[in-house]
Amino acid sequence: MTPQQWMLSVCFLLVSVTCRTFGSGVIQPFKGLGYYVRSNCPFTLTRFTHNRVEYDITIQRGDNGLLVQVEITMNKVRTVLQNGSILVEKKRFVLKYESTKLVLHLKKTACIGNLISFHIFQYGIYTRLRSSLLPLSVTWRSVPGGIDSLWVELQQELSTGMTGLCGKDNATSMSPIVCREFFSYTLECLQVKTPHYIQLCEANFYSYEKSKYVGCAFFKEIALHCGNNSYVWQKWRAITKCAEPTCPGDLVYKEEGDAFIPSCSNPNPSFSGQAITSTCVCPKGKVLDDHAEDLHCVSVPSCPCVFSGRTYLTGDIRKTKCQACICDGGRWHCSENSCLGGCHIEGQFVTTFDGKKYVVPGKCTYVASQVNKQPTAQIYDIRTFSRSPDFPGKMSLIMHIIWNLQEMYTFTHNMVKFEDQEITELHQSDRALVFWQSSMYVEVHTSFGMKIQVQVSPEIQLYITPSGNHTGMISGLCGNNNNDTTDDFTSSSGIIENSPEPFALSWSVGPCTPNIPPTCINTDNEIFADEKCSVLNNPAGIFAKCHGYIPTDQFHTACILRTCNCGTSLVQCLCVALGNYAKACASLGVELGDWRKATNCSLTCEKNQDFSYNVRACNHTCRSLSGPDPRCGQEDAPVEGCGCPEGTHLNQGQICTPKTECVCHHHGGITPPGPVVIDGRQCDCKNGKLHCSEDCGCGNGKVCVHCSEYPVKTAQKTCDSLSKPLVANMTCESGCYCPHDQYEDHHGNCVSRDNCTCVYSGKVFRAGETVKTNCKKCVCGQGQWDCTDEPCPGTCQVYGNGHYQTFDSKWYRFGGHCQYTLVEDYCGSQNGTFSLRVESVPCCDEALTCSRSIILDLQVSGPIPKYSLTFIWWSCYANFY
Repeated sequence: MTPQQWMLSVCFLLVSVTCRTFGSGVIQPFKGLGYYVRSNCPFTLTRFTHNRVEYDITIQRGDNGLLVQVEITMNKVRTVLQNGSILVEKKRFVLKYESTKLVLHLKKTACIGNLISFHIFQYGIYTRLRSSLLPLSVTWRSVPGGIDSLWVELQQELSTGMTGLCGKDNATSMSPIVCREFFSYTLECLQVKTPHYIQLCEANFYSYEKSKYVGCAFFKEIALHCGNNSYVWQKWRAITKCAEPTCPGDLVYKEEGDAFIPSCSNPNPSFSGQAITSTCVCPKGKVLDDHAEDLHCVSVPSCPCVFSGRTYLTGDIRKTKCQACICDGGRWHCSENSCLGGCHIEGQFVTTFDGKKYVVPGKCTYVASQVNKQPTAQIYDIRTFSRSPDFPGKMSLIMHIIWNLQEMYTFTHNMVKFEDQEITELHQSDRALVFWQSSMYVEVHTSFGMKIQVQVSPEIQLYITPSGNHTGMISGLCGNNNNDTTDDFTSSSGIIENSPEPFALSWSVGPCTPNIPPTCINTDNEIFADEKCSVLNNPAGIFAKCHGYIPTDQFHTACILRTCNCGTSLVQCLCVALGNYAKACASLGVELGDWRKATNCSLTCEKNQDFSYNVRACNHTCRSLSGPDPRCGQEDAPVEGCGCPEGTHLNQGQICTPKTECVCHHHGGITPPGPVVIDGRQCDCKNGKLHCSEDCGCGNGKVCVHCSEYPVKTAQKTCDSLSKPLVANMTCESGCYCPHDQYEDHHGNCVSRDNCTCVYSGKVFRAGETVKTNCKKCVCGQGQWDCTDEPCPGTCQVYGNGHYQTFDSKWYRFGGHCQYTLVEDYCGSQNGTFSLRVESVPCCDEALTCSRSIILDLQVSGPIPKYSLTFIWWSCYANFY
């Protein structure tokens, strides 16, 4: 079919026919001439069946001649128009001048029994119901007292075989009533049909002469029938004295306009095939403020914005922890999201760095994240979901941080270990800082920029924030962090899988059998989960404040699956699932209030600790009083859990005490409050801080170092130490040392690193001085020698009792009593230039060998081609170089 043929066929399919009823009983059927029916009994306007779906429209007029009730039944869903209201299956809906919201609201709430198969929306000054199953629409205009006009529009081919008033043809004419004045202006339009319409007009007015709606509706329909280019269309209101309809609010009436008016939500509506109809519109240059309760018109720059049910004026700013947005003429302009994407592993539910969500198939050991296949550059390896032998039924997390040296941290229920050592408060190394944020969370900050948060109670859950340096370089369950979700399912073999199960299994460590049910397997648990998890979706519930920021659908699904397959601890599983949504909201700065109390998920704290949603690790322990707290230098977002009340600090035994009762932590251990002698000095432990006498009798610009207060690597405070190998565990010894960034030189003075002295063969050299040794030139700098090679001729030596040194400084002894070639460049050819031979003979002491004669042969060009020189020594102590 050619494009032209295709377009013609579409136009043919879109041809439609209309049946109208207006005034006090005028019926204009799909075919044939109109007629008049006067009665307050219910009538079937039209009834037909299409594709086994029944359609039925019934109308009933009141004593005022207007339609007082209309019933529209489509696909067994009954809609009633009565007293200005719309009832769908007995549920009342109120329409506003904003169509798209109403359509969505209606579709969502009116789904009862059968599929809702239509939309209801404002259409100019009319209201329209449009079927989504076939091209059929019902349009009406409500006025005080009822409906003055209604029409049904559908495809022409569907209008055959119908019953009801719309299918009636060749009706009998009614008694004549005078309407001739109006129709004197329609002769050109109606021509021979004029007498028939006069009869309709007179029948319509009979007994309703004082009703402006009955008459005006009739006259308008005739004018519409003649078209907007006809004379009667221009004059009909003046002829009939029918006033223009009154529009609500700031809207003004327009005889011909767009059915959908511009609004703040949609300033430029562009519905395909939008019809021109009588409508209420805003004055020119303004749009409808569809966010306000009343119908007000505003300029586009004055349009408000809406977020999470709250209205913001132009210029208003709303902020979260990750971005800020400003309202500008009904549109939000937001800054770039500053929060790095994180990977969340919450039970079997995984969210990748790029935001893709899926479920792992089995309770196995997986690689959560690692650097891609570069063993020499591997920095970390995080494994999760392995079963804990110490806590049957619980899950554990094993994390490897590898950087030249290997560090392994193991997280189990309420416990974290470094190697075999339990971490009760914090652990710090060159690779990572590990500390407890609260009774529920442990945080890890690595030296390469990755942040890891582990929930250790009541269940193990993992949250990873990647380093920006690893974009696209990492792999595992968490994906590759390249802002592209399409390749998040890259398997361990490098291929992108189409579904989560084979992808997750490829990252399992060892064999893995899928054993997590994808659906609920316990009916009682499912009923419990369905009821309790619904609190997430409650628009008036404790979580409603966060609905505008984070959708609840996936959290609700996870809550049901997690709870119904939980086993015996249903309430715990439920509370963990609800807590995951609360944590996601808190990450954006949305405070929900006491959601645990509202959902019966309250936690009990041990000892004298209190539960809080705002626990911080910085400066909240007795240890933090003893010196700078490394936790304070980290981004420490508040978390929930048990912690110490305000004004107290966590002391030994996990008890909260005032700082007056805090022990003091120092390099040598822990000291209780009160006086104590440490490093030979009188000290006092007060308010968690150790106060010691400062006098050490230091000179030459040195300062006193007290290892118990501020431990430093004192072995690295001299110029001499700069050239010595580093030792992994260097101790601190109290005493006099050079200040920070200075070193003790070989004369005992404190100097900067650049002015450090060097030592060679027991002699001290200043910075910048040079020495020459073994054909190298060496310069002293920062306490070390920086040497460069220089040209250095080799020397061969023969002396004493057969001692030889080669050009390469190799020594050996040879005691033969013959003549030997010491060096030559002939090397088996006849083109050499010299040869040096030595004769070894017994010395004065016949037990020794001495060189008694040396023969030098020189091959040169000229009349005498060869010289031969012989040197003879008769001394017993001949040496040769």
